[in-house]
Amino acid sequence: MKNPKVEFCGYSVPHPSENHINIRIQMYDNLSALQALITALNDLDTLCETIEGAYDASLRSDGIERWDEKS
Repeated sequence: MKNPKVEFCGYSVPHPSENHINIRIQMYDNLSALQALITALNDLDTLCETIEGAYDASLRSDGIERWDEKS
């Protein structure tokens, strides 16, 4: 909903045991809802990477012991 070209967006989960969700995106001026979804997912990915980087930097700078699954 941060995209000013999106009029409405929402999702529903038909049933908790089903492995899918329904997404509805309604755009102004008949623009591409698929492109809006792709852009939003890319923005979310970038945000997650930024948060992960800040979190890892905080762990390194604070000298906190960290468990590594690979060891």
